[in-house]
Amino acid sequence: MATDAGTPIPRFPAGFIWGVSTSAHQIEGAADEREPSVWDAFTAGPGRVKDGSTAAVACDHYHRHREDVALLADLGVNAYRFSVSWPRARSEKGLDFYDRLVDDLCAAGVRPVPTLFHWDLPADLDWLERSTAERFAEYVSLVAGRLGDRVTKWITLNEPAEHTLLGHALGVHAPGKRLLFDALPAAHHQLLAHGLAVRALRAAGAGDIGIANSHGPTWAASTEAADVEAAEFYDLLLNRLFADPLLLGRYPDGIGELMPGDVEADLKVIAEPLDWYGINYYAPTRVGAPQGTEIEFGGVSMPAELPFSVREIEGHPVTDFGWPVVPEGLTELLTGFRDRYGDRYGDRLPPVVITENGCSYPGVDDQDRVTYLDGHVRALYRAVDAGVDVRGYFVWSLLDNFEWAEGYARRFGLVHVDFDTLERTPKASYRWYREMLRAQAPTA
Repeated sequence: MATDAGTPIPRFPAGFIWGVSTSAHQIEGAADEREPSVWDAFTAGPGRVKDGSTAAVACDHYHRHREDVALLADLGVNAYRFSVSWPRARSEKGLDFYDRLVDDLCAAGVRPVPTLFHWDLPADLDWLERSTAERFAEYVSLVAGRLGDRVTKWITLNEPAEHTLLGHALGVHAPGKRLLFDALPAAHHQLLAHGLAVRALRAAGAGDIGIANSHGPTWAASTEAADVEAAEFYDLLLNRLFADPLLLGRYPDGIGELMPGDVEADLKVIAEPLDWYGINYYAPTRVGAPQGTEIEFGGVSMPAELPFSVREIEGHPVTDFGWPVVPEGLTELLTGFRDRYGDRYGDRLPPVVITENGCSYPGVDDQDRVTYLDGHVRALYRAVDAGVDVRGYFVWSLLDNFEWAEGYARRFGLVHVDFDTLERTPKASYRWYREMLRAQAPTA
């Protein structure tokens, strides 16, 4: 991995958003003080979480949020991306919690940036049902009415691609459905929910609305036609299926007819104009033709019947999750988005915000994470320097947390959490980010 570590990071444009991200189910705990979610049901099943844990307590952010806001203030970020738990927001007590959190963030000079859905669907709902999109819009209206006097930047959904693939197609995340391509209605209904949420937010007087989609470059395993074709199909499913409807108002060829309902009418809702487009970036994916056997990749079992196979990317270091560390993939991704949606289709790409970027490494003296973040911030600057309109960057994550089906084995935080005592300890990467932000601060 090329690195310029040790030289100053170039100064980003004035007004650039620097933040960190978390999600409700992964940090809040206090599960007995909210309604159940699909993740509560999923983690109750044996063998579904690798260490057998649940998020019943997690980081106990629900009871310790003021300590975490103090960490944010000390870190020096100007924005905090958190998520509102839909199951928690069904009660006045739950809404009161988000009132307090937003108040405390504003008092600390940290801009609150709530994500309205980050995978913790109420247990009585199902994304395979169209009515869930309508219920989501009702919930969004409720939250906007409660927080909209102080929140000035909103995110509708987090990673509908992963929630569809892992939760509905492969069954390794909640709700644990293994439907393969029959999971496509879950993708459509989430996109429809996004569009309805944008309308609900605007009706409530809210602005500055985006989404957090995960994207990464897709690299063909070789120049052989079968590998190139498989890579193109993977890219369609994980990138274009979730970007084209939002930015172009249409599905990729051959996909729309697989979706339920009046797709043309729904696309008019899905493509409601965005103020900005959020991208979660972790790594490229190397893809080739199917190999005829089920393989394990990145902790996920990939069925043999898929029309592609995911291969290892060689020649790059990996995180302790086994993910390749490829900062230049971020530059490639952003310039590719500009070329496709900004140039090819006539300026359809709004300003971009990196809503997640981070890595899992153990320990408090996490120099590998420092190297990772340094490399990715520089790669981001190269995209800005190449003319991509990037307005912000959020590190995943503030705290070590409940990492979904991995339980507590993977540590993505800038702050170490002892899950026995819940003590917080800032890591070397926390100090690096704080110093980098001080260097980025406007000079008098």
